[in-house]
Amino acid sequence: MAVKPDSPPLPESVGTVMAARIVDGVKLYGSGTTAVRALDGVSAEFGQGEFCAIMGPSGSGKSTLLHCLAALDRLTSGRVFIEDVDVQQLKDKALTTLRRERIGFVFQAYNLIPTLNARENILLPLTLAGRRAEPSWFGSLVDSLRIADRLQHRPDELSGGQQQRVAMGRALITKPALVFADEPTGNLDSKSATELLEQMRATVDEMGQTVVMVTHDPHAAGYADRVLFLADGRIVHELRGPTTDSVLDTIRHLGE
Repeated sequence: MAVKPDSPPLPESVGTVMAARIVDGVKLYGSGTTAVRALDGVSAEFGQGEFCAIMGPSGSGKSTLLHCLAALDRLTSGRVFIEDVDVQQLKDKALTTLRRERIGFVFQAYNLIPTLNARENILLPLTLAGRRAEPSWFGSLVDSLRIADRLQHRPDELSGGQQQRVAMGRALITKPALVFADEPTGNLDSKSATELLEQMRATVDEMGQTVVMVTHDPHAAGYADRVLFLADGRIVHELRGPTTDSVLDTIRHLGE
């Protein structure tokens, strides 16, 4: 269910199709008087076919929220759902399967395997699952990412933008329900960043996937359908139909 900039808030009624949601999420690091409350009762929903950006100052909890949504970390209390699956109830083996088959990841540092070429890096999730790629899907994916001529090159033979496109291919090869991106443009020049953001926008518009992206960049956030702003572990504002200017205005307003 695509969420357009002028859409009303997503309904909470039973039957609404959600790609992910977090309910009363609390995440503590440490214990006692030195405990840090990274998330403080966060609730949010992410509809199918939606591009949502998460922003906030350092220490606001945005990366913690992303990691808990993506089942890379567990909440101290509260619940996370990936589609209809209660992530908090899964054991480690089931969590691994969920992450491999239903979730894609794109990180700022690319996280490619240096001894594998681009083709092997893209196919890695399928290789680990003992599955083969659909030739037509693999071909269309690398064509759309404009890396078909770089498949035999290892990461150290690729530019930063090319490495991140390989990482995007790895995230999409399993046709996941959700793609999580943590500062994906942080190490890219402006041209490469724009190309990656356009590709992420296309995965939402053309493939109906859900993208949740942590970013500090107002320009990157402007590609999303909405932006959630965090401060001190809480969602303090939501902006729908963002533009670079409206994101900047919101940041200034929240800082007053």
